[in-house]
Amino acid sequence: MEEPMDRNHIYRAALEKWGDKAQYEQMVEECAELIAALKHYERGKIERSDLVAELADVTLMVGQLTWMLGPDEVAAAIDAKLAKLGELLIDPNGR
Repeated sequence: MEEPMDRNHIYRAALEKWGDKAQYEQMVEECAELIAALKHYERGKIERSDLVAELADVTLMVGQLTWMLGPDEVAAAIDAKLAKLGELLIDPNGR
């Protein structure tokens, strides 16, 4: 039986097959589908599993774009944003 590819190998293979522009466009499409799914879920028009599937698609694309743009740079940006969120949460005025 053939071994499954690890994520980095899959990300590299997708980039080689379709190119970076196509991957950016795919991210936009997946985000749009998640937005629509959130609105439909909110109104009871789709099941939770449908929403989870759309979230999984976006999560996979976030992983791929993180790999493309540089995991260290993305991690640093996330840390900065988490620090800012933490400050907002402890501000007694909620700002």
